[in-house]
This record gives sequence, structure tokens and C-alpha cells, in this order.
Amino acid sequence: MRVLLDECLPRKLKNEFVENQTATVPDMGWAGKKNGELIHLAAGEFQAFITIDQNLTFQQNLATSTLAVVMFVAPDSRLETLKPLVPGVEKALRTAQPGDVIHIGY
Repeated sequence: MRVLLDECLPRKLKNEFVENQTATVPDMGWAGKKNGELIHLAAGEFQAFITIDQNLTFQQNLATSTLAVVMFVAPDSRLETLKPLVPGVEKALRTAQPGDVIHIGY
């Protein structure tokens, strides 16, 4: 599965994803794009989008998206905080469907 990590997540987090082909928003040259445009761009090239931005569900209609969205639920976005959650994210991605919004966290 092709997975895009939001720019609010540490870039090094992509190295923790071993089951999926993972890129970051800056890798794609999309840094600074607003959520609506970013989701539209991501839907053209990826099957899943991973973020920690809990407001995304209020800003975008994700139910009609071609992307599955996984949201980290964590006290901060530091690599050390998020690394233990990656196995749960990868497990969720195995069965994720377009339009799914999955919360993984503490």
C-alpha cells in the first residue's frame, strides 16, 4: 500500500513503516499545502494518509475520500512518542478501506 505521512509528523517516522511504501508530504514537494488540496493530491497517488491532526475530520469530508486515514492519538508528535504506535498503524492499514478514519493511540 502507498502511504503518505502528513508534514506535522517527523520525517524519520517513515523509516518505521516496513510493510508499506511510505513517503512524506515534503518528499512529494507538497509542503505547505492546505488540507483540502493535500487530500486531493494524495488521493491521486496514495491509498492511505497518516496524520496526528485531529481537526482534519472536522475540516474535510473523509467518508467520501478514496483514501483511508489513520490518525495518531498521542500527547505529542515526537518520534519517540509515535514509534510504539507504528505496529498498530500497520495492522490497521492491512484492512483499511477508502473513506475509513482509524484512530490509533494511547
